[in-house]
Amino acid sequence: MPVQHETLGFIGLGRMGGPMARRLADAGHRVFVHDARAGAAADIGRDSVIPLSSPEEVASQAEIVFCSLPTPAIVREVVLGAKGIAQGSKVRVVVDLSTTGPSMAATIAKELSGKGIAWVDAPVSGGIAGATNGTLAVMISGGEAIYREIEPILANFGRQFFCGETAGTAQVAKLGNNMIGAAVILLSAEALAMGVKAGLDPKVMCDIINASSGRNSATQDKFPRAVLPGTFDFGFSTALAYKDVRLCVDEAETLGVPMVAGSLVRQMLAATNARFGPDSDFTSMVKIVEEWAGVEIRA
Repeated sequence: MPVQHETLGFIGLGRMGGPMARRLADAGHRVFVHDARAGAAADIGRDSVIPLSSPEEVASQAEIVFCSLPTPAIVREVVLGAKGIAQGSKVRVVVDLSTTGPSMAATIAKELSGKGIAWVDAPVSGGIAGATNGTLAVMISGGEAIYREIEPILANFGRQFFCGETAGTAQVAKLGNNMIGAAVILLSAEALAMGVKAGLDPKVMCDIINASSGRNSATQDKFPRAVLPGTFDFGFSTALAYKDVRLCVDEAETLGVPMVAGSLVRQMLAATNARFGPDSDFTSMVKIVEEWAGVEIRA
């Protein structure tokens, strides 16, 4: 059965949002978009992507509106603020692809419910390549009937995991994943710095780890792409990684779950943010380990 083409809304055309909006357009959907950056829609290069001047205008053209935004505060403002999505005359479903955190998700969902608008958490993982190629992991929480309705649209982004109907549940899964993703960079950096200082080739050491029990996403992907060549350009900012891990540790504390290692990762990202700036790549954590160890992990 062919997928019905929809008129959709999309707010936030950054590194992740731009490729996802493009995939919706390429699937035959008409997509009304808004981004704080002038000309962002032109970068997508699709005639069926139509820029508008505010989230409210987008939500007055489309019943289903997606968000891909950097911080919880920005998500709240875009959804509930003046000229926000909730002010639109047509919107009935808001799908948040951002990493908002469970507390903010629950708050926004409650506000929207009072206006008769459904909220769906759909945070994604898989980076820019996953957004471009449609191979993301998409974690979903929200009303199951609404999820089933939008499931064919979400299929354009990648593999879906329904986490339950409670707002924010999918956000918990995403925060845990991102904390682990940052943690293995730090652990791998320490192991490889030790190897380099002892005379090992870091590429050989990565190959050994990837064939052994220490195999992880950092040694398989991030180190070969962004650390060993010294480019530190994997495509995820230190500021966003720090935000995600901070949200994760805060949520764990709220739930009464110990997060000793996660707290150390948060501190390392805070140090990276201070040392190299919020716009640095989050693989720059490795540079701090290198400085402390007095070696460079290059091949």
